[in-house]
Amino acid sequence: MFAVLKTGGKQYKVQSGDVLRVEKLAADAGETVQFNEVLMLGGDNTVVGAPLVADAGVQAEVIDQIKGEKVIHFVKRRRKHSSKRTKGHRQKLTLVRITDILAAGADKSGVKAAVGAGSVSAAAVEAAAPAKKAAPKKAAKAEAPAGADDLKKLSGVGPALEKKLLEAGVTTFAQIAAWTEADIAEFDEKLSFKGRIEREGWVDQAKELA
Repeated sequence: MFAVLKTGGKQYKVQSGDVLRVEKLAADAGETVQFNEVLMLGGDNTVVGAPLVADAGVQAEVIDQIKGEKVIHFVKRRRKHSSKRTKGHRQKLTLVRITDILAAGADKSGVKAAVGAGSVSAAAVEAAAPAKKAAPKKAAKAEAPAGADDLKKLSGVGPALEKKLLEAGVTTFAQIAAWTEADIAEFDEKLSFKGRIEREGWVDQAKELA
C-alpha cells in the first residue's frame, strides 16, 4: 500500500519504511507525527481525494533535524558602478521514517499532527485551531496584537503584506532589524516575497524605525 501526501508545499509518494527529507517540522527526534494531508491511497483499492482523502493519514517517526546542501546565490548588476553579491543558504529539513499508512481512523489516532516549523510555534497553531472553528462565517480582519508596530511604514508594505508578516509572528520593527541573511532568505521563500525584503531595504528601514 502506498500514499501520496502533501507537506511543505510538496507532494511525496511513500510506503511504510521509506525515509524522507521534508520541510522542517515542529517536532523533536524520536517523536511520532501524522501527516493528515493525504491526496491519494494506492494498493488493492485506489482512492483519490477531492482534494484530500477523508480520515486518512500517514504516520512517521522523526529521525533528526538536518540541513540541506548549501545553495549559492550570486547577483551581479551590470551598471557603470557595478556591484555583485554572493551568499549561501542551507534549507532546514526534517528526516522522517514512514511507519504506518492509515486508510481510516486518522482523526481519532491521537498522534501529533505534522506542523511546519516557522515563527509561529506548533503549540500556538494547535491552540488557535478551536478558535477558528468557533469563528463566525465571515472572517474578521486580522488585527495587530497589542504592542505591535505599524509595519505598513515599511516601503512597499500594505495591508496584505502586513497580514502575512503578522501571521508569521513578525510584529515589531526590532524583529525585522535583527534579521540575518538566512532569516531574510527563509521569510522570502516562506511568504513568497520574491526578493522584496532586500529590494525595498526593510532591514535598514526597520533599524531606523525601531
